[in-house]
Amino acid sequence: MKIWNIGSARTTYQLDFACSPLFEAALGIAVATYDQIHHTLEHPPEHWSSMLSALPQSVELEVDYAKRHNTWKTLLQLLHHQPFADLESFLHVVSELSAEELRYHALPFLGQERQQARENAAQGSAADAELLQAACRDHLFFAAYIAHITSVDTNELRQHLLTLMEGWYQTHIKPQEASIRRMLEKDSSQKRAMQDKLDPEALVEWATGASYPPEPTVTRVLLIPQAIYRPWTVQADDAGTKIFYYPVADENMSEHIDPYQPPQALVQSFKALGDEQRLRMVKMLAEKELSLQELTDVLQMAKSTVHHHLSMLRSARLVEASGSRFRLRSQSVSQLSLLLDQFLERGF
Repeated sequence: MKIWNIGSARTTYQLDFACSPLFEAALGIAVATYDQIHHTLEHPPEHWSSMLSALPQSVELEVDYAKRHNTWKTLLQLLHHQPFADLESFLHVVSELSAEELRYHALPFLGQERQQARENAAQGSAADAELLQAACRDHLFFAAYIAHITSVDTNELRQHLLTLMEGWYQTHIKPQEASIRRMLEKDSSQKRAMQDKLDPEALVEWATGASYPPEPTVTRVLLIPQAIYRPWTVQADDAGTKIFYYPVADENMSEHIDPYQPPQALVQSFKALGDEQRLRMVKMLAEKELSLQELTDVLQMAKSTVHHHLSMLRSARLVEASGSRFRLRSQSVSQLSLLLDQFLERGF
């Protein structure tokens, strides 16, 4: 079939960056109230119990409220509203928002076609609140969250948010605020420095560990570093914007960087490539997608051995599965020389 393309050329998104200990606080509340995920995080489950028990009792009550109604989402939505210099400016803005503005910023973005319903629901339309709930019946918590936001007294919601954010921040962020800020700014600066070397899609993949191709309605991607949710990348949506709260890189977690300490991603990649059979597999997968059985047949090795090699390549993000077949992540391979250059050029 012959195709004559008379459309415009494929475009990508604009890439922006933000970082703040305020995001770290809101995400900390989110993860502390999400018990089911604790075993998958870098800190053990008992770490989160100790964080909760360290809070003043009045704040613990607000954390329980947040756990029941997922109002950590409200905090993040408000942080998307505008940049905030510090906790005081955030608390002031939240205090001054009208009831309609507070509800609107609390409600999740569910697509441009539902923005009018979002506005109407914020103004008190029960029919539009039901429409928004119906649009996300399959979501883990959005329907119940929207029902709460559109029915709760806004003064109650406002006071809850102020007490929750200030209490969590003062207990868990303020004592190490300067070091948290430096860590986040260090990682954000590292990613910004690669803008001239990587296109937006490649940079997003490098930061988050997952590819994100352009969507018709998304013109902007916002990258926000976080340490509290490591190793997870958390996604969110706003009008025209996809937001990624991505994990701070290993090399930026420490207060003092050893210029001779290579990034873990670089070590993993070279370890994965430092084997003759795995290099054979990389070349084969560079040519076409192959199944485990096809790789086994060509390499004349035990299937378990081939699977082990694939696991190493996948953990280094050099290979990915596509159904029952495997393919090379060409972008990841091409980025290796840039990452090596960045490591070699790292200042003392």
